[in-house]
Amino acid sequence: MKKFCTSFCLGAIIAPLLLVTSIGAAERPHIILIMVDDMGYSDLGYMGGEIDTPHIDQLAETGVKFSQFYNSGRCCPTRATLMTGLHPHQTGIGWMTEPPEQNRGATEPPAYQGHLNESCVTIAEALAPAGYATLLTGKWHLGYNDESDWPLQRGFEKYYGCIAGATRFFHPEHPRGMFLGNDAVSHESTTEEAFYTTDAFTDYAIRFLQEERDGEGRPSFLYLAYTAPHWPLQAFEDDIAKYRGKYTKGWDSLRKRRLAKQKELGLFADSVQLSPRTSRIPDWESLSEAKRDEMDLKMAIYAAMIDRVDQNIGKLITYLKQSDQYNNTMILFLSDNGACQEGGMLGRGNFHDIQKRNLETANSYGEAWANAGNTPYRLYKHYAHEGGSATPFFLHWPDGIQNDSKTNTWYHEPAQLIDIMPTLLDVAGADYPTERQGHPIPSLEGISLRPALGHTPLNRQTPIFIEHETNASVRDGEWKLVGSKVSMLEGTQTQNWELYHIANDPAETIDLAAKNPEIATRLAQQWEEWANRVHVYPRGKTSPKSAVVKKKKK
Repeated sequence: MKKFCTSFCLGAIIAPLLLVTSIGAAERPHIILIMVDDMGYSDLGYMGGEIDTPHIDQLAETGVKFSQFYNSGRCCPTRATLMTGLHPHQTGIGWMTEPPEQNRGATEPPAYQGHLNESCVTIAEALAPAGYATLLTGKWHLGYNDESDWPLQRGFEKYYGCIAGATRFFHPEHPRGMFLGNDAVSHESTTEEAFYTTDAFTDYAIRFLQEERDGEGRPSFLYLAYTAPHWPLQAFEDDIAKYRGKYTKGWDSLRKRRLAKQKELGLFADSVQLSPRTSRIPDWESLSEAKRDEMDLKMAIYAAMIDRVDQNIGKLITYLKQSDQYNNTMILFLSDNGACQEGGMLGRGNFHDIQKRNLETANSYGEAWANAGNTPYRLYKHYAHEGGSATPFFLHWPDGIQNDSKTNTWYHEPAQLIDIMPTLLDVAGADYPTERQGHPIPSLEGISLRPALGHTPLNRQTPIFIEHETNASVRDGEWKLVGSKVSMLEGTQTQNWELYHIANDPAETIDLAAKNPEIATRLAQQWEEWANRVHVYPRGKTSPKSAVVKKKKK
């Protein structure tokens, strides 16, 4: 499936750089925020996985790699917090965003309206007044039906990607197709191969960075939001072939191998045990030979998608080094939630027919493989347990990291999405505004992660809170209170809380709520106060009826 570039190729971008006189590092760094979609906690090489991710691993090993970092457990709530520094309910995305031509939030409280409200600012809106170029490629997923919610209207100067969210990788179609700025465009390949979103997002990112370098030369903020490895599972056949046959021993074997590697890497103590396998997950040997082969194929495609992300990050690193920007670029990396169990126990969709597979819109690998993806944790995307909300995360900034002797070790203090906005404002020397177009904005509650650059304490003063789709948690020091079906329409269901000494039991295997009622009560009260303050209540329905709407015209 070869195809010549119709707009630009990487070589056309990088080659001229060899002739450009290098410039000295600016006082303020360039910032590249990279997020992948639906990737498990243990998938990357440096996190114990067997998937080949040398470029990501190298960034992590020479940066500050966090062992404990929390997202919001789901695509769009995570994006809402990532972009604003506020809890998702404060931004209007307490549950999900509106899909194209529908308005999930028409009858919901403001916290569940399904698109960004006017009482928040994005990182781009905060960094632009400080002199930063603001660039975005990839998945937006923060509002589609009204263009006032789109990237260019929320502080970004340049945008290429999918505004609505998930899309097919080889054959995206509108309304889940590609946009350049505010304009829907056809999906033309940026390489000599077929169009593939991961490649296109990277190449446009490099193009935008180069255009800024050739133009005003400002420090750049780039948000690179890959859709991989979110379903539909689709990858190039040569990438898939690399992993075909590597998963024929099944999910239990994979979990054991990954945990052993995690312990070898120092991520977990030798005493840490695997969480119990979800009871519904079948024994690998109970599957027919044909079904085991199909499941191996599904996992191979998933691994190939992550491999392709790593290849593209390698391409981006090459550009940064050849343009003399690498040392003064802060790179942050994370996933929007844990591995995705959507699509049933063994997944859904067509896989063996390549042509049909690459036209699927929702084929997935299923709960059994997702359980392995989150090793050693239990549960998945949607949940506030570690399997849903724990993500790989690192900071990489050669000019900004102090105490090089401590690189390649884990930074064990927990952190959260709300800390990213304060961190970027800190290193960029930017101010956080108090209002947006006359609307007052809630104060930031996160803290700057700058101390982590020197492996010094963060000195966090408040707990870490999460709520999504009735699932909730509060993390305070060594303790974590967590539960499913907690924040219901009729109010908080305190009987569903579970308590874990997360420092010794990161896989959440021993519920200590009955033995430590005073701790459970204290954390539950803290969560209740937070939930009311950030508008978890009045709670939106978990499955509101969709109302058809028409997108506003430009």
